[in-house]
Parts: sequence; structure tokens; C-alpha cells
Amino acid sequence: MFATIKQIFNRKNRDLQKRILFTFAALFIFKLGTAIVVPGIDQASLGTKNMGFLELLDIMGGGALSNFSIFALGVSPYITASIIIQLLEMDIVPYLSELRKQGGTGRAKLNQITRITGIVLAFIQGYLFSFTYVGGGTVMDYLQFSLVLTAGTCFVLWLGDQITSKGIGNGISIIIMAGIISSMPNMFKTAFTGFIGDSGNITGIIMFIIYVIIYLAIIIGIIYEQSAERRITVQYSTKTVSSVYGGNQNYVPFKLNSAGVIPVIFASALISIPGVIASFLNNQAFTNFVSKWLTMTSVTGFILYIILIFAFSYFYTFMQIRPSDMAENLQKNGGYIPGIRPGEETVDYITTVLKRLTVVGATALAVIAALPIIFGMLTNLPSSVTLGGTGLLIVVGVSLETYKQLESQLVSRTYKKGRHRL
Repeated sequence: MFATIKQIFNRKNRDLQKRILFTFAALFIFKLGTAIVVPGIDQASLGTKNMGFLELLDIMGGGALSNFSIFALGVSPYITASIIIQLLEMDIVPYLSELRKQGGTGRAKLNQITRITGIVLAFIQGYLFSFTYVGGGTVMDYLQFSLVLTAGTCFVLWLGDQITSKGIGNGISIIIMAGIISSMPNMFKTAFTGFIGDSGNITGIIMFIIYVIIYLAIIIGIIYEQSAERRITVQYSTKTVSSVYGGNQNYVPFKLNSAGVIPVIFASALISIPGVIASFLNNQAFTNFVSKWLTMTSVTGFILYIILIFAFSYFYTFMQIRPSDMAENLQKNGGYIPGIRPGEETVDYITTVLKRLTVVGATALAVIAALPIIFGMLTNLPSSVTLGGTGLLIVVGVSLETYKQLESQLVSRTYKKGRHRL
């Protein structure tokens, strides 16, 4: 890791340094936008607003929702749109299924459809929030607020694209990570006050230490899970048996959790939808129902959250790795798995391996995601602290993915320089 950091600050990697600086500049603009309140909103009334089950969206947006800023919706409409489009791709809508099979061109069109769907959802969600968050407004006021919020989401998505193309890492994920990191100091301050307060009692100090240890365990757990992999040996017909057993074996690596932290992001987004609907309906009975049964800190909501993590782990793993495509590519390149016949038998074998790995990976991911929530239930911590554990899980996962991308860029640059010298 220190060697990688040293390489980054090498004079020969000026272009990479510019990319990192651009990323930080873009994140500064995002954070600045979370503090700009939507024009026409009474700022004095914002401090008394209780987020309730919308706390998770607020954490992921870096406090933008509680400020009712121009970036209040953040990238949540885009995440919801991504879930919808990816579900419809699974042979539900033939047109979308065909686009998925068309390679790069099809993916570009799907991305465009996802963006348009996200913008439409942003307008609807912006109107819902404006109607419930701002009292005493007219229809035109709500339309104005929702247009501003939609424009804010469009700008955040554009900013994410700029980070992806001119900065480092996946722009959308980086923005989500930045929002969560900016919420963390207040989260730890709230936890410290909740446990210890002004009295400084020994029990509270011990509980706070346990709280910190759990968060360290989350970091270590997600690093281990992201790094663990199962390697399947692959033999090519162009290579002799002696070369394989001489130490030059080829293999296909399957991660323990191929979906990364995407299942947590998707599950968090879906579990927050009933809260958004409840905030719009403004019906006390339905609000109480959502608060009691469908929030992450309730027993049923917690179980639903874990089920969604498992479901999205399977869904996204098989979206990323298609056994039939992998078996076909192996056969085209003259490769095969020793002891397994090419074709359907290879597809079945890869599918079985992926299923078993995903069970273990999803279980580990669910346990790591559940730890802070269970701890919060037992200690009656505020929801901002409890849901912060989910945020930390996303932060560590995105950080690891970004670091790996950065490392691969450095390796690629070194390799190109070596070839140029030759």
C-alpha cells in the first residue's frame, strides 16, 4: 500500500495526480451543494425537522436531505432506476433484453434509458418530498421545488460521470462514499454522547469501546471478503501437460462476493421506499405501520433488509458473471476445466460454484451489515448511528474497489513504459 502511495506521488505520474485532484475538486463541489438550501425554503424550520425513516437517505447524501439542499435527492433516483431497468432486462421486456446482448452499443443505450428513468423518478420523488417537507405551499411552489431538486440530481449524475472519465473510480459510488464520510464525524459524536454523555460512567465508556471495535471488525471483515476468491484451474489445448504441472497453470478467479457492496446499496435504497411513500401520504396510521414494521431498525424491516441483501447478491453476481458466456468464451479459446466436459457440463459446473460461493459471500455480507444494527437495537442508539454501520460498509467496499483500480492503472503505466523502452 505504501509503495502504491509512493508511486502516485512520483513525478512521472503527473496525469494520475491530476485525476486525483480533479476527483477531490468534484467532491468539494458536491459537498458545497449539500449546504445550499433550495430557494424559497424557510431555513429556520429545517432544524426542527425529524428525518425518521428517511435517515438512511440523509446519511448517503451527506446531510443534504435534512438541509433540503439542491442535492437533497442525491443519486438515489438513479439507483432506483438501475434496479428497475436491471430487473426488466431479465427477459421481462424483450427490447431491453436485446440491448443487453448487443455489447457496448447496447450498454450505452441501456445507460441512457436508466438516466432518463432516473430523472423522471427524481421529479416524482422531488415533488413528494416538497409536498411533505414544506408546509403551506402552493402547487406551483411544489413544482418549482421539484424542478430544482431534479436539476440537482442531474448535476450530481453529471458530476459522477466527470469523476469516472477524468478522475478515479466509479463516480456515482465515490459520491455516495463522500456523502457517508461527511456524516461520520457527527455519527461518532452522537454515539459518544449517547453512551457516555456528561457523566463519564465506566459502563458507557466500555460500551463505546465495544462500538468502536465493532466498526473495526466491519472494516476487517469487508476487506477479507472483498479479497477472498476461489480459483478454478483452466487448461488450454495449445499447452502441454508438462507446462501446466511445471507451475504455469492458468485459472479463473471467482470472488467470494462478486457483487461487492452493490447488494447493500440496492437493499438500502429499496428499504427506504416505504418511508418516502409514507412521508408523501402524511397518514399517521401508515406512517406508524412503516415505522414499526418496515424500517431497518425494526425486527421485520431488519429481516427484510437481510433477505434483500441475499437476493441482490445472487441477482448481481449472475448479472456480472454469466456461466453460459464464460463457458462459450473458454470453448472458443480452446480452454476447458480439467475433468469437466465443454458445453452444458461446464455451464452447470460454473453455476454450481457461483451459487455456493454466493451463499458464503452473501452470508458474510449480511453478518457484517447486521452487526451495527443489532448493536443499535440492544443499546437503543439513535437511528443515525445504527444506519451509519451500513454506511461504513459501503465506504470500505468502494474504497477497496477504487484502490484496486488505482493500483491497476499504476501497473498498466509501468508495463507500457517498460514496453516503450524495449
